[in-house]
Amino acid sequence: MSILGRFKDIMSSNINALLDKAENPEKMVDQYLRNLNSDLGKVKAETASVMAEEQRAKRALTECQADAEKMESYAMKALQAGNEADARTFLERKTSVESRLSELQTAYQIASSNASQMRNMHDKLVSDIGELESRRNAIKAKWSVAKTQERMNKLGASVSNTNQSMSAFGRMEDKVNRALDQANAMAELNASPKDDIDELTAKYDSNSSSVDDELAALKQKMLFSKDQ
Repeated sequence: MSILGRFKDIMSSNINALLDKAENPEKMVDQYLRNLNSDLGKVKAETASVMAEEQRAKRALTECQADAEKMESYAMKALQAGNEADARTFLERKTSVESRLSELQTAYQIASSNASQMRNMHDKLVSDIGELESRRNAIKAKWSVAKTQERMNKLGASVSNTNQSMSAFGRMEDKVNRALDQANAMAELNASPKDDIDELTAKYDSNSSSVDDELAALKQKMLFSKDQ
């Protein structure tokens, strides 16, 4: 693509639209600025060349117009001097010069239009660079905040997942406790029936022994009383 075609695209571009499409505006704005500053040097050189061509075309047109006027002036002087033949020669040269005026006028108009386009492109590029330079820090700051928020959102999602895991863990713990209670209850039901006769006999054995001891003590006491 020619530089003229390339910068016609720049003229129709929109910085905000480019940044909106970028996956990373922070990097995009730096890259876009580097590209624009690099392009600016090329645009300046091309603009200077086109403007120089405009000046050359204008100078050629002006010189041609001046030549035509000069030939007419000499023709008048020749007539005043009574030299009609010379006057005719000057007028023929004037006609020859004027035949080039139309071509030179067209060439100048084209060169002037090109120079105007290039100046507009140059001014647009300078304006874009100035705008981006002034907005770069703000764009980077906003992007940094956005990335921080994104990380926080991800962490929030992780915490939410952790809460879900804790809830699931609690449900599993409850299930295990119910299973353990059920197993204990089943074990108790499966145990052999308790025989209480041993405790009952021990109770009476203990009482009988106590009565026997008391009875022996009483007999001893009675014998002691007789001896006195």
